[in-house]
Amino acid sequence: MHVAQRFERLLDTYRRPDGTRWTGQKLDEATGGIVTRSYVTNLRKGRIENPGYEKMLAIARAMGFPPEAWFEDAPGGAVARVEGQDRGIAARAESLFATITHPGTGEPYTNAEVARMSAGVLTEQEVEGIRTGKIADPTVGQVAALAAVFGVEPSYLVDRREVPPLDAETLDALADEMAAAILKKSARLREREKRIVLGIVRQFGDQGPPLSG
Repeated sequence: MHVAQRFERLLDTYRRPDGTRWTGQKLDEATGGIVTRSYVTNLRKGRIENPGYEKMLAIARAMGFPPEAWFEDAPGGAVARVEGQDRGIAARAESLFATITHPGTGEPYTNAEVARMSAGVLTEQEVEGIRTGKIADPTVGQVAALAAVFGVEPSYLVDRREVPPLDAETLDALADEMAAAILKKSARLREREKRIVLGIVRQFGDQGPPLSG
């Protein structure tokens, strides 16, 4: 789904307290000018395909939806307004590097390796910048690419009260080279395609599909 379509869906779902839709002027006022009226117009018209994290976070906080909704095909029901201190993408990125190791070597991934695995979306300098906080406002494309490399949802990297833990089962899967490759590929799929894959996995359960002759 294009970011403009996603934004329209968010505008429909998360309305102002009086029930009216957020306008560019109201978002300009609510974000203290971080998101200007003209920026909202350009975002809605599809002229901005890769909004920065600072802008996405400001809009989410003003409208009262979780920032990870920018990466979801459909926002859920009513969600409490976003509160609490932002832990930042840099801390979450470091958590991925510290937790998920290269399945072949058992060593942490380097910035160069992650850049290569992003298929040209990220440069080595950009990976380093996100990790160190020098790039404090990465684009939605950069966030999605970094998440895909590690086989996690982009929502793992965006604002929450606490860094969501990676459970033992996920870590075991990422330690297996083939399972890690499947996870990373599936992270790039659209929501509908993910549900199809999930349905196939559930159909065969833990035994897996029967092997052909």
